[in-house]
Amino acid sequence: MDLSLASVLSESRSLGFLGPGDPDVHLRHSEEFVRVAERALGGPPTSFVDLGTGGGVPGLVLATAWPDARGILVESSSRRSAALRAWAGELRLDLAVVEARAEDVAHDPAFRQRFDLVTARSFASPAATAEIAAGLVVVGGVAVVSEPPGGDALRWPAGQLGDLGFGPASLQVGDATFVVLPKERACPPGVPRRRGQAVKRPRW
Repeated sequence: MDLSLASVLSESRSLGFLGPGDPDVHLRHSEEFVRVAERALGGPPTSFVDLGTGGGVPGLVLATAWPDARGILVESSSRRSAALRAWAGELRLDLAVVEARAEDVAHDPAFRQRFDLVTARSFASPAATAEIAAGLVVVGGVAVVSEPPGGDALRWPAGQLGDLGFGPASLQVGDATFVVLPKERACPPGVPRRRGQAVKRPRW
């Protein structure tokens, strides 16, 4: 475990940005994101967005694993955003922290459907996560979402995913559980809906 990253995750936990427990557990889970994403894409992404990075995982770990990728961490909290910028500097990571609602970022022409990979860990419900991610993943890319142990395919209905431009979800069950959503076609112009609607009025 990289000592600098360990120190950052320990500080994040002490600030209440990261859940309890050994930071190494959070690191190992984030490293599973790396493995799942590379399997799905056939190699490292050239660009990625991490939704609701919060205490730094998996976003900081992804940026460490893929130093040549364009990395964007999306976080709506000003305190967490400031901490993420400081930690990125300490770790000498070339990435951007965007302090904004993810729905707004997904409609910004600089970010809309431009990323090989979107990741999400404890971000929102499946419906809200898929709707927001659809506005960021390029056709041919994937979204990788952390799931409860074992997973449940019924949480990711193929018909509703298709309405967002995704193909059928695939569960990846190993040391941790993830769902992979392949982007097969562009999402409709109104996806995601205006801020808060994806969470308040989920599509399924």
